[in-house]
Amino acid sequence: MTSTTIVDDTTLTIHSERSLFDVAVEQFSIAADVIGLADDLRARLSTCQREMTVHFPVKMDDGSVKVFEGHRVQHNRMPGPTKGGIRYHQNVTISEVKALAMFMTWKCAVVGIPYGGAKGGVKVDAKALSEKELENLTRRFTSELMPIIGPDTDIPAPDVNTNAQTMAWLMDTYSMNVGHAVPGVTTGKPIVLGGSEGRNEATGRGVVYAIEEAARDIDLDLYGATVAVQGCGNVGGIAAELIEEIGAKVVAISDSRGGIYNANGLNMKKVMAYKAETGSLAGFNDSEEITSEALLELDCDILIPAALENAITAENAPRVRARIIAEGANGPTSPEADLILHDAGILLLPDIYANAGGVTVSYFEWVQAMQAFPWSEQQVNERLRLIMSKSYAAMRDTSKANNVSFRTGALVRAIERVAEFTRIRGVYP
Repeated sequence: MTSTTIVDDTTLTIHSERSLFDVAVEQFSIAADVIGLADDLRARLSTCQREMTVHFPVKMDDGSVKVFEGHRVQHNRMPGPTKGGIRYHQNVTISEVKALAMFMTWKCAVVGIPYGGAKGGVKVDAKALSEKELENLTRRFTSELMPIIGPDTDIPAPDVNTNAQTMAWLMDTYSMNVGHAVPGVTTGKPIVLGGSEGRNEATGRGVVYAIEEAARDIDLDLYGATVAVQGCGNVGGIAAELIEEIGAKVVAISDSRGGIYNANGLNMKKVMAYKAETGSLAGFNDSEEITSEALLELDCDILIPAALENAITAENAPRVRARIIAEGANGPTSPEADLILHDAGILLLPDIYANAGGVTVSYFEWVQAMQAFPWSEQQVNERLRLIMSKSYAAMRDTSKANNVSFRTGALVRAIERVAEFTRIRGVYP
């Protein structure tokens, strides 16, 4: 089976026998076995509650009309409104969207925010569309989703090839349909429309906060620690800049066209400025080329896979030499690789914890919108740090109590919380 899931700015095709949803269900089953989850709850939580597929027309700049396919999946609506991004990419599939919706449920539960998981996507080459065509597509897709989204129902956010402007169009379309402004219908909006300070950096910042917690646990001094980052977009690039600010040394980073390496450390401000100017890392001075695959096997203290699914597999996991792996991407490690890394004593911070900073600050944005009361960036970052710290401690303690990896421990904690919501609410009617 061929799957292409993009997290951050890397576009690579992964050949696998299983879909991302298969992997998500397998990870769930491992944790469900640990806690002896009842069969009825296992059946409910391993499936998605609502899957919507729409085919909708969009008028193009040349006057023609094209029909696009879009999806919105809500995995579990027991904890509260569902939450998750909308991506525009030519390889979007319903299986991928289902998996990412499930990951969002666990992610929200791990950090203790009152959301269930959702995800959406449109199968489209967004880079081939003009801005007006993207606006037309967004507004029409939003109209199709009207029956199932809303500030108390399901709250979209940006994802691959969508951004603050996309969310502004979505918010405006929804608001025009209901007859009044509804800033809480989406997060990741421009600040002038009710967006939150600190939202753009939130996922990368959360990754760094997670690493700081883990480093304290294993007595790793981050000052001078070596870091390799796969992915140079809104997660990997920001995480690399922030971890450099606290004294770590970023020795390698990659994007969709390859990577760069310098054993003495890269200057991340110069790297990001170069990428912004040229669109690529290739040719950056004071570095040598390295592939994204070779980057994963570097001898370093911290590895941040922040690009694509199944980057670390049973094939390359034995050659991974980092002390800490912090998953900035969704699903970058296969279940088989998890076992290998755990047996090797590598501390792996799973995606549902490590990259939960984005959805946490999205929750903050939603709260600010519902209250019409903005917070400062300092307040946002302080609250994010507190949640990442408390969640780390709970994940670690659950892992130790059950003698399992951090991923399974995080899933156990998440599944227990969602199962409790589901059990207490019962079955209607």
